[in-house]
Amino acid sequence: MQARDQSERTHPPALRPGDTVGIIAPASGFRRDDLEAGCAHLLRMGYAPFYLPDIFERELYFAGSVARRVHELHEMFARPEVKAILCARGGYGCDYLLPHLDLGLIRANPKIFAGCSDVTTLLTWLCDAVHLVTFHAPMVAGDMARPGGFDESSWLAAVAGGERNRREFTADQVQPLAPGEAEGMLYGGCLSLLCASLGTPYEIRTEGTILFLEDRAERPYRIDRMLMQLKLAGKFDGVRGIICGEMIDCGEPGALDYTLQQVIMRILSDLHVPIVFGLKSGHASSGALTMPFGVPAKLTVGETVVLSCEPAVESAAVRK
Repeated sequence: MQARDQSERTHPPALRPGDTVGIIAPASGFRRDDLEAGCAHLLRMGYAPFYLPDIFERELYFAGSVARRVHELHEMFARPEVKAILCARGGYGCDYLLPHLDLGLIRANPKIFAGCSDVTTLLTWLCDAVHLVTFHAPMVAGDMARPGGFDESSWLAAVAGGERNRREFTADQVQPLAPGEAEGMLYGGCLSLLCASLGTPYEIRTEGTILFLEDRAERPYRIDRMLMQLKLAGKFDGVRGIICGEMIDCGEPGALDYTLQQVIMRILSDLHVPIVFGLKSGHASSGALTMPFGVPAKLTVGETVVLSCEPAVESAAVRK
């Protein structure tokens, strides 16, 4: 499968049992007990979680100063023993890091970089600027910290497998909105963060993609406004397919005459691409899926929905 409008991305080395995973807090602060619960889960999965002592620092609503957060990210990319970098939490603040990132350092040390929500900003920029496959995945002090919060099988398929990952969804798992078949590079993230990139040097690059859009606690009219902003900015031009997330708490209280799905299709139906609603990744009620960004994928929307992705990591068999 090829995404003709997107160049090939660097696949980071696969994650193996016993590997050290570095944990960073690039945005907001978090509860210590949530981080400890997430680290305990990582230990049970066979990994060795590691974080720097200053991860618990606070500055306003951030996890410490910009300098602290930038240094932490760079340190995890630079340390050879760290094989993957997982974010503790989203919240707000990743955009402060963008002008200070050492892209050469990151490019020279490709690693699994995983997160969601506000971390969308880093996922898309590293995917675009460094040409690194990144991972829209549960966070350590979030879904990893609660029972049933994330889907381990999709995590392992994304970060440990060196084969194509095919996942089939039934009608009670996702809702087909527009049928069809599409191939493109999987890409996207939290809708509000994708919109926030517009007009900046870090603007998202969506042509040739299967675009994933998700958010939480946004009323339908605000979802409408953000989708229209992307549409007017030309960000749906050349998009091959669209996957919407679960959109938790995005309904209108008391609204009985329309659904969020109708709002979405009112804006996107004229794209004539396959569209599906309800895939659990990012903000999810349970069982959050891991999705690799920057890999060729195929989306089939019919009575069932099938999402098939090319390998996201370098096979463990050839890892040095």
